[in-house]
Amino acid sequence: MKKYESNSVFELMEKIKGYTDKIEDALKKELAHYSWSCFYDPMCYAIEGGKRVRPLILTLSVESVGNGREDPASAAVAVELLHTESIIHDDIIDQDISRRERMAFHVKYGYSASVLSADFVFGMILDIASRYSNPAVARELSSAALRMCEGEFRELKIDPGNYRIGWEEYVSILSQKTASLFQTSAKIGAIIGGGDGAQVNALSNYGLHLGIAYQIQDDFLDWGDDGKITKALEINRAYRDVPTYLKKMSRLYADKAKKDLNLLPESPAKRYLFELADFTVSRPI
Repeated sequence: MKKYESNSVFELMEKIKGYTDKIEDALKKELAHYSWSCFYDPMCYAIEGGKRVRPLILTLSVESVGNGREDPASAAVAVELLHTESIIHDDIIDQDISRRERMAFHVKYGYSASVLSADFVFGMILDIASRYSNPAVARELSSAALRMCEGEFRELKIDPGNYRIGWEEYVSILSQKTASLFQTSAKIGAIIGGGDGAQVNALSNYGLHLGIAYQIQDDFLDWGDDGKITKALEINRAYRDVPTYLKKMSRLYADKAKKDLNLLPESPAKRYLFELADFTVSRPI
């Protein structure tokens, strides 16, 4: 594979601004369909400020195989909405009071409205999935939602005072809770883009490994906060502390993600996917 030079986070964000602007436009257009609804203002609040990493992965995956006939914009919106739904619930479960330097959704709108809003989002996602001729789009969105719930529930049951988890169990949980939507984003992109079986599999693996790296980096950055799963984590005794090991492993999984791209033809989209893996483990927040 061609060796790409790593760029700073800010350089990458500037280069992909055209993609993220289109994603923002697509989100606004989708929400505009529900301007009549009492959920419209809460949903506008919920989607503000996201990095749009998951819809970006989907969009770049489409372009990296480049043979599709259907517009990926709606599917990109669907994965961002699924992410939005998950963080509404996550903040309730974790009792977080802030998100993206603002009040968490449940703090602003209350618990009951938060639960209903997340349910409303699922209805929006179902509607989007119905627009695609390939049933695999709906199937993959459903699969991601199920796996995310499984991962969240597994983490919920962890009591770091009474139970310790090893590295394999830790990776298994975050593969479901976080990485499943990264994987689905890349896989749907490959499907919509008309990729062959090998390309779909390669991008699916890319998304999985990238998502694992992303969550490990999150846990590294959040070290010292009240994170149950990292408090319960036991690591190789060769490492002095958990943060050092987390940083090492986030890079390892990011490198795996980059290797997964070897099968794809050279293109700007492939280069951005490659650089996105470096962004994942170098982002400051």
